[in-house]
Amino acid sequence: MPESEVFVGIDVSKDHLDVGVSGSDDVSRFPNSELGIADLVRRIGEISPMLVVMEATGGFEFPAAAALTAAGIAVVIANPRQVRDFAKATGQLAKTDEVDAGILALFAERVRPPVRPLPDDAARELDALIARRRQIIGMITAEKNRLGFALPPVQKGIQKHIRWLERQLIDVDADLDRLIRKSPVWKAKSDLLRDVPGVGPSLARTLIAELPELGQLTHKEIAALAGVAPFACDSGLMRGRRRVWGGRSSVRTALYMSVWSASRWNPVIRVFSQRLRANGKPPKVALVACMRKLLTILNAMLRDQTEWDPSIPLDQLRLQHSC
Repeated sequence: MPESEVFVGIDVSKDHLDVGVSGSDDVSRFPNSELGIADLVRRIGEISPMLVVMEATGGFEFPAAAALTAAGIAVVIANPRQVRDFAKATGQLAKTDEVDAGILALFAERVRPPVRPLPDDAARELDALIARRRQIIGMITAEKNRLGFALPPVQKGIQKHIRWLERQLIDVDADLDRLIRKSPVWKAKSDLLRDVPGVGPSLARTLIAELPELGQLTHKEIAALAGVAPFACDSGLMRGRRRVWGGRSSVRTALYMSVWSASRWNPVIRVFSQRLRANGKPPKVALVACMRKLLTILNAMLRDQTEWDPSIPLDQLRLQHSC
């Protein structure tokens, strides 16, 4: 690495921004406020880093990231799991704000993740609503599980809470639909996706909000990003096994739920599933393969702006996909 190349890591919390610089053990702290961020941008601008990396922290990172990007500084918001795995690989098990800032700077230097445009306000609003929808569904599931073994004195309260959460879910879904319909680009994507049998409003919203790369990557890249790509797991005497892991769990969950419907009502996915089962594939393997096939089809449709037509041979969509 040339001596002039500098990399910066920023550990973000609600109140503070801890800044580490490659090649230095010193860590600087700035308030996560308008004045603190302005000072941060000025100080980082003085050292002209090649790259600044910060972790996704539920939205606390966006003001600083937006200010740095506006100042012409390359910024990446990294997946916390990826950074933590990198820290463990380097032997760093301790976790403090100062240590994390240094690890992020080292991660920027060694990994150099690609810089992608930051989502705009509308995209962040959509992502927040999708996240809130997942939270509400999780709470409904938890309350229904509690109701199964709750004693009579508390059952009424749980049932009341479930009804309230279900009304909240209806409101969030309405807000999501309004937000998507307000954007011509998102509306066009949603209409194209929902025209495919098995793709409902929930999957369409999730793909628009949490997989914006759909239609811009190859089938292998988009499958890996969603966490439905098979990876080799050959070790010792074990050979030939393939596993899916990593990726965006929320996208994978939405695909999982949709494929149950697609396997019944989508003629392409139904035939594909039946062929896999006839060839002796275990049910779970066939299901994941169908998830990958559906995602590949949607990726090709958005890329080519092609409407759903089951009569079109798959190779005309240039899917370049095999299972």
